[in-house]
Amino acid sequence: MTQPAPRESSRLAIVDIARGVALLAMFAYHFAYDLSMFRLIETDIVAEPGWRLFARGIAGTFLTIVGFSLVLATRKGLDRKAYLKRLAMVAGAAALVTLGTWFAMPGDFIFFGILHHVAVASLIALPFLRLPVIVVALAAIVAFALPSVIAHPLLDQPWAAWLGFSRAAIQTADFVPVFPWFGCVLSGVVLARLILPRLAGTALAGWRPGNKATRAIAWGGRHSLLVYLVHQPLFIGVLALATQVIAPPPPEERAFRTECQRSCSGPNVPEQVCRMVCACTVDGLKREKLWQKTLDNLLSPQESARMTELAQGCLRDGR
Repeated sequence: MTQPAPRESSRLAIVDIARGVALLAMFAYHFAYDLSMFRLIETDIVAEPGWRLFARGIAGTFLTIVGFSLVLATRKGLDRKAYLKRLAMVAGAAALVTLGTWFAMPGDFIFFGILHHVAVASLIALPFLRLPVIVVALAAIVAFALPSVIAHPLLDQPWAAWLGFSRAAIQTADFVPVFPWFGCVLSGVVLARLILPRLAGTALAGWRPGNKATRAIAWGGRHSLLVYLVHQPLFIGVLALATQVIAPPPPEERAFRTECQRSCSGPNVPEQVCRMVCACTVDGLKREKLWQKTLDNLLSPQESARMTELAQGCLRDGR
């Protein structure tokens, strides 16, 4: 999420903007995840392939920026004191995440998430900062490929899961193992080694955000560790308060809506339309005092026909 980038003078505003935009994408994912967790939306964010791909893209972006920033911060040599201070901050934040999730959700606590990876990758990436670019690029390819070719029962043990070679199921809210994700960090190193020499002296290198929106995004990028630690407790607190006002639908209603959406969806009916139609149908059944009969499967033929009419009317309105 952030990286040991010690020197303010080595910063590029455009990199802070990139990190800030990644934070905005992370906000969108985590807020949707929290809505799903509180059952305020029907979509299961964790199980939805599109959302899972979105989450992977966000993590990969952050880790690529970590590699890029490591090169940026060490162009004039490694400031060990500042580097170690920043590394300690990231490692400490990772420990806080583990401790907090252990108490908040012990069955899914985060033992090796994005911050844990950043801390480890910031150490093991150091030797690659001075190696030839082609060697670093090859190492990135190897890092991406290793989990597909390495398998051993010993690596399936819980103590080795953080390496990324385990074939066993991993129960955790966030998991970013060393492999293959270290390949993203090395890719960022390659990009920086190729781009930074060509960027020096250009307008992009000297660019600074000029309006409030871009300055806010850049500020978030500069303070990404703080923002990362604060945003989820804030989201969860707000939604916990919201659930006191907006009660999530009971289990039987969620089950009905899920089955309704499954039967409704098709190539000619978008998913969002199906969600609206099924919610509208439930409201209609409750309004006409047919909801409990529907749950108990006690609808008469006439009442079943009326339920079909309600659903068709909702579909017409939705389109």
